[in-house]
Amino acid sequence: MSNVDTRQVDRDSLFLLAQLRVDGAAEQYRVKVRNLSAGGMMAEGTVRVSRGQLVQVELRNIGWVEGSVAWKQDDRFGIAFMEEIDPKRARASMAKASPERPTFRHVPGQPAPEKLRKI
Repeated sequence: MSNVDTRQVDRDSLFLLAQLRVDGAAEQYRVKVRNLSAGGMMAEGTVRVSRGQLVQVELRNIGWVEGSVAWKQDDRFGIAFMEEIDPKRARASMAKASPERPTFRHVPGQPAPEKLRKI
């Protein structure tokens, strides 16, 4: 972590929900992501954190990202990521979860889907 002023770095203003873990605690907290850049984010939530504390945040389409709390003011705080991310991935739609063809599960006592007659 450096003391370089990064406030001029491009960041996307957005509203996403993310899961946050504070180092040393078992609980997960839901936080609002207010803005996001390659090097960090601003989060909002009722999480007890302090400057310098290690955290992990789960971002949509990215996964868990490690960082440390850079600043805190009321319910908002900044997180500086340990490694840069691609913030456009978090803004993209969720990956298509369902396959092209639906899958069927066989229920005991009923014929398997491939045995059904098409009308």
